[in-house]
Amino acid sequence: MRLVVQRVTRASVRSDGELLGEIDAGAMVLVGIGADDTTEVVDRMADKLICLRYFEDAEGRTNLALADTGGSLLVVSQFTLYADLRRGRRPGFTAAALPDVATPLVARFVERLRDAAPRVETGRFGADMAVELVNDGPFTLVLDSERDLVS
Repeated sequence: MRLVVQRVTRASVRSDGELLGEIDAGAMVLVGIGADDTTEVVDRMADKLICLRYFEDAEGRTNLALADTGGSLLVVSQFTLYADLRRGRRPGFTAAALPDVATPLVARFVERLRDAAPRVETGRFGADMAVELVNDGPFTLVLDSERDLVS
């Protein structure tokens, strides 16, 4: 599982002109599900995201988690996080989970976040979406379950 987490002052996602989700201060989270990901991986990544301290305290240090700030999350599924660019010029996506596997795992991830975060908005799985955000900092983190979860 891969996450791209961007601290934002605001973010929104639309599909065919319809507003799907919108937040003020918090984080934009792009989610990629790998072909080998499991519910255990999804739960552990959600827990890691919830507890990560990437918001500034009064002294300007990144000591605060989302819950400490009352911020929101905007979660958008993005299979392209699993692009394989090792050969040629066209990305391959065979490492990304197929929709029938990824859809319930993304839904589980969102529900796990909703259990802990004050507000979680989402895009629409598989839709062509327009994402807008104002990156705060800028501050962007990339989390990869294979690299960032301790066994």
